[in-house]
Amino acid sequence: MDTPHWQDADFTGLRAMVFNCTLKRSPEKSHTQGLIDVSTAIMVKHGVEVEVIRPIDHDIAIGVYPDMTEHGWDTDEWPTIFERVLASDILVIAGPIWLGDNSSVTKQIIERLYAMSGQHNDKGQYIYYGKVGGTIITGNEDGIKHCASNILYSLQHLGCSIPPNADAGWIGEAGPGPSYLDAGSGGPRNEFTQRNTTFMTWNLMHLAWLLKQGGGFPAGGNERVKWDRGANFDHPNPEYR
Repeated sequence: MDTPHWQDADFTGLRAMVFNCTLKRSPEKSHTQGLIDVSTAIMVKHGVEVEVIRPIDHDIAIGVYPDMTEHGWDTDEWPTIFERVLASDILVIAGPIWLGDNSSVTKQIIERLYAMSGQHNDKGQYIYYGKVGGTIITGNEDGIKHCASNILYSLQHLGCSIPPNADAGWIGEAGPGPSYLDAGSGGPRNEFTQRNTTFMTWNLMHLAWLLKQGGGFPAGGNERVKWDRGANFDHPNPEYR
């Protein structure tokens, strides 16, 4: 099954959800959004339906349960947002570096995604099976690989598939200094950043297309529902189930 030549590629039918985990409320300028725009422009050009959410603009409760109003919070928009996540084929978590680590909002989104990870799809697999994950990082201090590895590990642990080169980012000189969209930063013209962002975007679309064409991630030996019912999938010691 070959995907079309890149110039003719049509990924219509795929849907991407991008979380911009900036600490800035809209409409304040987000440097992370500047790099997100590079990726999403490619997606949209090739038929992908894209939604970008700034979690900081929403009333998302803190916690690791599906609906935190059942655990002491008065309001929680996460259950509604999760319905849009569930309808997506591609999940991108993007955010800034602070003190060499991911933002508090990035951590919050990972926690809330984790809150839903015990649910199952129609094959009896974990709910994120069949979805593809990637990450975009921006900042003016070191930490791209550290931040990206944390996000990509988290996404695969939840059940997402990670394609090659699934991370992209930009940092200026070790702080304080210009951020990605600042005049003279060089970020929008940085070849390494633009190349990685482009490769990541195409790899996300290719893998999501392959999985969707194949009916999702293959079932067999990975169905939590069957495991709970006693199937051991050739595990050498059936007592461990």
